[in-house]
Amino acid sequence: MPNPQLLEQLARSMLAGDPSVEQIVARCSHTLGQHWHWLSPLANRYVRRFAGQTRPRHREVVEFLRNDRGFRAARSKHRKELLVVQWLTEPAKMQPVAVARAWGLPVLESIGVLARWLDISVEDLEWFADLKALNHRGGLLPLNHYSYRVLIKDSGDIRLLEAPKTRLKEMQRKILFGILDKIPAHPAVHGFVKGRSIKSCVALHAGRRVVLRMDLKDFFPSFSARRIQTAFRTFGYPESVADLLGGVCTTFTPHGLWAREKCNPPLALQIRQHARDLYCRPHLPQGAPSSPALANICSHRLDCRLAGLAKSAGAVYSRYADDCAFSGDHDFEKVVNRFSLQVAAILTEEGFHVNHRKTRVMRQGVRQHIAGLVANSHPNIIRVDIDRLKATLTNCLRYGHQSQNRQSHADFRSHLEGRVAFVESINPAKGQRLRVLMDRIEWRET
Repeated sequence: MPNPQLLEQLARSMLAGDPSVEQIVARCSHTLGQHWHWLSPLANRYVRRFAGQTRPRHREVVEFLRNDRGFRAARSKHRKELLVVQWLTEPAKMQPVAVARAWGLPVLESIGVLARWLDISVEDLEWFADLKALNHRGGLLPLNHYSYRVLIKDSGDIRLLEAPKTRLKEMQRKILFGILDKIPAHPAVHGFVKGRSIKSCVALHAGRRVVLRMDLKDFFPSFSARRIQTAFRTFGYPESVADLLGGVCTTFTPHGLWAREKCNPPLALQIRQHARDLYCRPHLPQGAPSSPALANICSHRLDCRLAGLAKSAGAVYSRYADDCAFSGDHDFEKVVNRFSLQVAAILTEEGFHVNHRKTRVMRQGVRQHIAGLVANSHPNIIRVDIDRLKATLTNCLRYGHQSQNRQSHADFRSHLEGRVAFVESINPAKGQRLRVLMDRIEWRET
């Protein structure tokens, strides 16, 4: 067996800086105290092995060295001479992929630098990142980093909202504004992207002969912590920094949340088991400020593939969070059913699950709805939603706003303000009429 310290130091040397063959040979020669003739072929094999991939993890490089025949032969031949002469102690350098070099990301090359950037101690950073899954093993404790709320969908499935507590939320916002906001989103993505909206997403499909809508099931928990950490390594961050950044932005849900006596509302056994299996793995929490941007970043390859597929079929593609939409005219209408199967195959290959119950092929003459809006001639609010909001505002005028707060919103006025503002952003004329009703409501407590 090769000397573990030798493997560790050679792996660190390979990962420490520029991944070019020449630089790897120079760093390894420095570590070993001399230039061995087999180092250049080894470096070439290393570069070929990890070419086109994200910066590998340290253990992957150690495993590569352990299994490399050339290195094993050299180690066997020069067993006594192969020694670590210069120990590598400085932190690994940033190694962004080519496109990331223009993003202007902050340089964070060690755990200490990351902790100072987040204005927190190293110990607290490791506690919040929870890489050892201590929060996962425990029950629902006051020191948990998240607050939880279980919502029941109309389909009977559940959605878990995981809201980070104050200190963790501040760290996630720093990562969002300092790193994630600097990374450009795919042109087809309209959810949680500055300058784009649900209206711009739906406008792409207005007036089209046929619209295909497909929904991604369990969108946020589909992104594992490993996938998030890989994204940060793609940005150029060393493994130790990327792991902590990923840990801060992901979570394990405690098993205790899904105990029968803890579930409110009560959940059927099968649903509880599915939820436990889904959420007790490390995942992106729905409710964290950093999650939407990370979901968009990790879906970039999916968006590229779907946009290319749509273009080949004469269609356009857009995505708003977990809603994927495609639209086109006569040529696309002829192939739309076969096209939907190809889309489902790509989604599966990229690690997502299609909610087939929500897949819709909508032709002209029926309501073409995407992400909760109508797209037939122009983006618009579904009529029944406007009618319900108008009825609520009217009843607030007649009977008082307390009588209409049936879901016990803590700030019912802000809730209605948000709904009216949304209508105004999509349909200003109807929104203005609702605004008149809103302004007439008496908000004094009785």
